Amino acid sequence: MKNPHIKTELPGPKARLMLARDSAVVSPSYPRDYPFVMSHGRGTEVWDVDGNRFLDFVAGIAVCSTGHAHPQVVAAITEAANKFLHISSDYWHETQIRLAEKMNELSPMGEPAMSFFAQSGTESVEGALKLARYVTGRPRFIGFLGGFHGRTMGSLSFTSSKYTQQKGFFPTMPGVTHVPYPNNYRPLLAGADQGEAVLSYIENVLFTSNVPPSEVAAILIEPIQGEGGYLVPPDGFLAGLRALCDRHGILLIFDEVQSGIGRTGKMFASEHFGVKPDIMTLAKGLGSGLPIGMVVAKKSIMSKWARGAHGNTYGGNPVCCASALATIALVEGGFMQNAATVGAHFQARLRELATRHAVVGEIRGKGLMIGMELITDQASRKPAAELCDRLVTRAYHNGLMLLSCGKSTVRFMPPLVVTIAEIDEAVEILEASLVEALAG
Repeated sequence: MKNPHIKTELPGPKARLMLARDSAVVSPSYPRDYPFVMSHGRGTEVWDVDGNRFLDFVAGIAVCSTGHAHPQVVAAITEAANKFLHISSDYWHETQIRLAEKMNELSPMGEPAMSFFAQSGTESVEGALKLARYVTGRPRFIGFLGGFHGRTMGSLSFTSSKYTQQKGFFPTMPGVTHVPYPNNYRPLLAGADQGEAVLSYIENVLFTSNVPPSEVAAILIEPIQGEGGYLVPPDGFLAGLRALCDRHGILLIFDEVQSGIGRTGKMFASEHFGVKPDIMTLAKGLGSGLPIGMVVAKKSIMSKWARGAHGNTYGGNPVCCASALATIALVEGGFMQNAATVGAHFQARLRELATRHAVVGEIRGKGLMIGMELITDQASRKPAAELCDRLVTRAYHNGLMLLSCGKSTVRFMPPLVVTIAEIDEAVEILEASLVEALAG
């Protein structure tokens, strides 16, 4: 497919020069997929340094929730920056207080909430883990296979979407036991309902043979699993997990770093399941691109933290808080509903595409958090990992930015401002790229 917006062979000459400069001075550890060098962006569109235009269905890994350079977000950032750029968390400022008040108003726990401010998803998870240990006095945790919670040592001990993320860093934080994330399309345990099977495994196997439930501080889970494959849990699973936690005095932590702030068509993905956590972690789309994270917890829990028990230097940065407030206002003001409406159209178009290509195994997701799993054949459902990689690369060359997740799932996470016309353009590019990828 020849995309009229691609003017040069990719990467273009300016991009190649920057890639050469980068390789001499920047860490090679970044898991980069293709050589895109950005110049600027507006909404769902981005341009590289050679003037090529792309549809961005990556959004900075679900970060640019309001699109690139939304004028209301830029205005909020500018206004805040003109006042002051930083004040440490030893002091107070009005924008930070307003953001905490707004989070309490959104009521993710269904009761009064308090917030701790951070700069990233992994730091938010670290804060949630420390809080859980502090208030329960318990040392152990349970996480889920396929989960991604960050790369610092505490959160890394839960991260298990790819072994390469832990390779070379053992030992991480001790005391974390992993169980399967329920996936009816790829069951790991016996039983038609993998949600029930996983709950039974925790209660009747893990808690009787290996992990004393009285020592478990918290269970950490993504309400919709991100890096592990954009997996939506079976109906009733999160409610069952909530009940299990309540029986044993275990805190339930929802990692909504990727799924929160309107991404799924609701403010928080957990709202789709009617389940309230004790603690929630947020980041990514919260600041429309500025580095901000939050640990939000029931006031009855976070109020137990003593002065000095946890802190940081940059938490609650005034510019980042202003960006987050503007982001939430836009999400509430229509972008969240757009994610639900346009996301439903997107899934319908992808399912239509699947009828023409047997290598498309399953379409799943909520709102604009959608996964398309590729398989070698319908009978075995074997993951088509190489095809997935080729498709992502071909899409880039045709003007569509994508990333993969799981073993062979293409994930779609465009800005929440994406239009139906842009979805239709993306599906056209996607199908043409799939045909090219199948041709090798």
